[in-house]
Amino acid sequence: MAATAAKQHKRAAPSRGSEPNDQSDLGRAPCCRLYHRAVELVGKRWSGAILLVLLDGPLHFSGIRQLVPELSDRLLSERLKELEAEGIVERTVLDGSPVRVEYSLTEKGHALEPTVRALKRWARDWLG
Repeated sequence: MAATAAKQHKRAAPSRGSEPNDQSDLGRAPCCRLYHRAVELVGKRWSGAILLVLLDGPLHFSGIRQLVPELSDRLLSERLKELEAEGIVERTVLDGSPVRVEYSLTEKGHALEPTVRALKRWARDWLG
C-alpha cells in the first residue's frame, strides 16, 4: 500500500494543455489555454453581438448602437478597442466633414463567422 501511495505521489502534475497531444489523468486532452482565451474574448459581454452585426458589413459607431440597442456608448467603445487590439475589428477614419469612423471585421474577425453563426443557431434552438 505504501508503494502505491509513493507511486501516485511521483506522478507528474496534470498538463495545462500547451501541447496538442497532452492527456490528463482521465485519458482526455485537457482544456487548451488558447481555446479558453478565445471563449473569454468572444464571450465577453456584448462582444459576440458586436461581431454578429459586423458580419454583414462595415458600420459606423451609431449603426452598431442601433443594431445592439441595450449596449451603452461607453461599453461599445471599450469593446471595439479590445476587438481592435486583438486584430479582429478594424477602425477606419473616413475623410469628410465631419470626420466619420467605420468599423469592420478583419480577416481574423471574418474567420469567426461560422462559430458566431453556429452559436446564434444554438441559442435560437436551445434558449429561444
